[in-house]
Amino acid sequence: MNTWRIAAGFLTTLPIRNPVGLSPKGLGRAAGWFPIVGLVLGAALMATWFLARLWFPDMLTGALVTLAWVALTGGLHLDGLADACDGLLATETPSRRLEILHDVRVGAFGAIGVALLLLLKAAAVGALIDPLPLLLAPILGRWSLLLGGVFSPARPAGLGADFRSGLTRRGLAAAALVTALAAGLLGWRGLLAFAVAHAVVFALFRAARVRLGGVTGDVLGAACELAELSVLLASAAKLQA
Repeated sequence: MNTWRIAAGFLTTLPIRNPVGLSPKGLGRAAGWFPIVGLVLGAALMATWFLARLWFPDMLTGALVTLAWVALTGGLHLDGLADACDGLLATETPSRRLEILHDVRVGAFGAIGVALLLLLKAAAVGALIDPLPLLLAPILGRWSLLLGGVFSPARPAGLGADFRSGLTRRGLAAAALVTALAAGLLGWRGLLAFAVAHAVVFALFRAARVRLGGVTGDVLGAACELAELSVLLASAAKLQA
């Protein structure tokens, strides 16, 4: 259960202590639990959705669920999204883009990217008539972190490389099983959201390989956010069709 504590303590703001000196490689060993952590987050978001709809209109429900989403995760992956936007969209050389990506300051692309993502998330959640996509989105988001292990890291000594080296086949297999089951339980809607999220995430990783030379920890964070958004948008579009 120590690996569960590592995964939950890192990915959420739940009061769970992580071992002292936790390394990205150690986090990689705990990655098999990531979709389960996503399941816990999804259950909390569904509960928030049900409660909010008792008193508030759809638009405000979407905003409140998105607020709860950020609170439960501490905005962990939003930081990665902001940095990835700044780095990937810069008209510079790959080495310079990596420098921009690791700058602690948030640039215009990063600020715009985060703002647009939060607005789209809130709008998509508000458009849902069925909360089950809120269960699937965090699971697929955390699964996308593991998918980054398929691609080479941009820096051999970076966080992404260390995380990748800690991944295990058993952990990947367990995470894949949980993610596939979650998508399957939602029927064809879940499978479509699964496909859309994977297409978006793989497009991001390919762009990172071309523009940065590989995947970084920030790109993994961006992948998580974009996978979640993809599930919500696909679900909202289908429900309105």
